[in-house]
Amino acid sequence: METIFLDAAAMTDRAAAHACLAGRLGLPAYYGRNLDALFDLLSTRIGETRLVVQNAPLITENLGPYGRALLGVLEDAAAENPGLAVELRQGPV
Repeated sequence: METIFLDAAAMTDRAAAHACLAGRLGLPAYYGRNLDALFDLLSTRIGETRLVVQNAPLITENLGPYGRALLGVLEDAAAENPGLAVELRQGPV
């Protein structure tokens, strides 16, 4: 299983969040940098992947309602894709 660490401290606004996600997850160039596109790519991702979101509370602190929606997309994609697991951590590793 591949483990990918995402640091929510780097997600200071929407653009930074999507840049972090695209870079760390190796998303394709056609990634639309929105929540629908993120869900589509994660829910159909092939292979066993564990996403570990470090400093997870900072997502909602920095992004407000959009951050809550982003966390929901991660959880929904994991529920849809049996090969995807999401772990939210309060602090760094």
